[in-house]
Amino acid sequence: MNAKVCIIDDDKNVRNSLKEILEDEGYEVQLYASGKSCLKQLEKERPSVLFLDVWLNNEDGLEILKEIKKIYPTLPIIMISGHATIELAVQATKMGADDFLEKPLSIQTVLEKIDKVLQIKNPQIKEIQLEYDELIGNSEQILKVKQAIAQAAKTNVRVFIYGENGTGKELVARMIYKNSERKDKPFVDINCAAIPEDLIESELFGHEKGAFTGAIERRIGKFEQANGGTLFLDEICDMSLSTQAKVLRVIEEQQLTRVGGTEKIAIDVRIIAATNIDPLQAIKEGKFREDLYYRLNVIPIIMPPLRERITDIPLLLDHFLKKTIEANQLEPKVFTSAAIELLSQYNWPGNVRELKNVVERLVILTNDTKIDVDHVREGLFNFIQEKEEDFPGLDLRSARREFEKNYIIKALKQFDKNISKTAKFLGMERTHLHKKIKSLNIKIEEI
Repeated sequence: MNAKVCIIDDDKNVRNSLKEILEDEGYEVQLYASGKSCLKQLEKERPSVLFLDVWLNNEDGLEILKEIKKIYPTLPIIMISGHATIELAVQATKMGADDFLEKPLSIQTVLEKIDKVLQIKNPQIKEIQLEYDELIGNSEQILKVKQAIAQAAKTNVRVFIYGENGTGKELVARMIYKNSERKDKPFVDINCAAIPEDLIESELFGHEKGAFTGAIERRIGKFEQANGGTLFLDEICDMSLSTQAKVLRVIEEQQLTRVGGTEKIAIDVRIIAATNIDPLQAIKEGKFREDLYYRLNVIPIIMPPLRERITDIPLLLDHFLKKTIEANQLEPKVFTSAAIELLSQYNWPGNVRELKNVVERLVILTNDTKIDVDHVREGLFNFIQEKEEDFPGLDLRSARREFEKNYIIKALKQFDKNISKTAKFLGMERTHLHKKIKSLNIKIEEI
């Protein structure tokens, strides 16, 4: 896909001349005469790089820069001006501009700056060759994951994926598979934590008829089902030690014996494992075999939690918004800039999975074409709150006070007791929240 270049300039001749030249160079170009019109479009999609004039009709380009950077901090922005000064350039740089160009613009310089900015913002992007890519984001953490996926896909070695629940470990496993030479062979997955201990060996290795009570016929296990392809062992640290020993033996020997059988069956399976806990800690606690860990951990891939890659949140919101609208045949909707900013402040303990569910809820339940901060506050709180508590014996005023207290405590927890962020999320002044905390007798140190 060609890089998108956005140009905000009130001079029509400048806009059109840049558009003509950049399109000849293969760029997709979007033109705006005002910052406000561009901000509205940014809610729907973001360009690869944005050119912004310092002086616009009735608008201050530096204020537009400040507003864009507040909501989309990683978006590359190059300022342009016909009245440039060193002081102005320094000020723009301090506010987040990636570069500053003086009019009249040199086309060669413009092209060089675009190329430079894109390489700086995506230092590994040219090295990443992924035919199949559904991992949304362009943060440094996600680019590293994509690089690891590309490297792993070229080989048949084992991969161990680490990450909290909801970060996308299975998606990474499928991307490795779909970009590998085994993509035309089976992909078989099993959640080791979801299978009872007395059934896990049968699930993995299969069983012969009569092997145990209820084994009325031969069953092919996951390893055999994945023969020639890829087996994804999710939450492997929850597997019993005895089963771990048998998995290790299968890996070493590249053959297995079904439960209740004697025949040795040769297999060719690429294994990708994943866990949501620290495997080294599990080894210390005697819950995970060290030799199995080293067998699996040939290429480690760490999936970052969403709170550590907040710059990807606008892209994820846009992606899940479009998917939900398409899947449910709804009218087009957009998140406002303020809503995106608010959602970017939330801690997301459930990671990308939680964000996806919240977006689906907001898109389906919001009747307006714009999803704003009020919709987010209501929808997000309703999503994360625990089962409704009863307040037996309380009058309406007392029940309301108790609910309000629990609501504020929950919000404080989500924002790590940061008063400013919590107040902004609740739509209150910081001083007002302090008074509320005091009147409701909320003990910050005890949260």
